[in-house]
Amino acid sequence: MSMFVQGNWAYLWLFLAGFCATQPWRYLGVVLSVNLNTDSEVLVWVRLVSTALVAGLVTRMLLLPAGALASVPLDVRLGAFLSGCCLYFLTRKSLAAGVFSGGGVLILAQYFLAS
Repeated sequence: MSMFVQGNWAYLWLFLAGFCATQPWRYLGVVLSVNLNTDSEVLVWVRLVSTALVAGLVTRMLLLPAGALASVPLDVRLGAFLSGCCLYFLTRKSLAAGVFSGGGVLILAQYFLAS
């Protein structure tokens, strides 16, 4: 039995535990959402609440950062955020473009400020 706990077997068990804990719920969600009306009032409300939560978390990260982000000046954080928003809208609402451009501006600004 100790063979399954040592070495790379531990990673396999960790993967299987994570897979078994999350995948059945995802499959159940797919099965139950087949006839779901995405324009229903409940789902519109859920979408609005989740958007508000994300907006609040982003605002908190910008204005009251924790960890390594706290060492980045506020103007750099705001500039990276605004550049990400601008590119998001310029690329016809491509989330990947907005996130990567904002992160790239943040990394480049920190690199040039540190040197």
